[in-house]
Amino acid sequence: MIIRENIIDIKDLISTDKLQIEGYEDIFNKAIFFDLEHYVYKKPICIGVFGSCFYDSQKNVLRVTQYMIESNKDAPVIVKMAKDYFQNAYKNGKIHIVTFSGNNDYTVINYLFQKYKVSFNFDNFIKVDIQDLFKETTGICTGLKTIEKQFNIVRGNRPISGANLAKTFSKIMKDKDYINRMPKEKIQTILLYNEQDVVSLFEILANWDSFARNFNKENTY
Repeated sequence: MIIRENIIDIKDLISTDKLQIEGYEDIFNKAIFFDLEHYVYKKPICIGVFGSCFYDSQKNVLRVTQYMIESNKDAPVIVKMAKDYFQNAYKNGKIHIVTFSGNNDYTVINYLFQKYKVSFNFDNFIKVDIQDLFKETTGICTGLKTIEKQFNIVRGNRPISGANLAKTFSKIMKDKDYINRMPKEKIQTILLYNEQDVVSLFEILANWDSFARNFNKENTY
């Protein structure tokens, strides 16, 4: 199992004033931002990368946690580690989970919870989906990369397709030594891609009010 912890200084990137959406005013201190890279073939096979972050208001940083499988032996372990992460987050006052098109991730992880007999559900959390918020504001249902452009978020890493990620995780699950033959740059690229996903969720939400005001102003006739 690859465990990666990272701290990202955000003070020069965004404003984190209270969000002007009813019920979400203090969400930055009460949310985790969550994304999975996974492998599905007819049914969920494994979580390839679990990624999540939360905002540390005292340090004005994001604290990112990632778990990546290295062999099929890690498949049940990463599911249990995900449960522990969610439970600890909730105990520490994180009552919101922010995702993008999160139903896919919830479907995968709930299936794997059942498969490995891990007792957990998300009923205690308030789910916030950035894709739904964007659609409610603009009337447009689109992908994360398109929305990032609206928020002037520039990715420093090259994009990876879901098909390529699935192929990689398939090889990891079938060949215990495959991870050792993978270039370290490829592993780093996958982790940075997932990290950017969760950081983008925070950055979009943190700049939401400014975007919504400008959009409403431009589209008022």
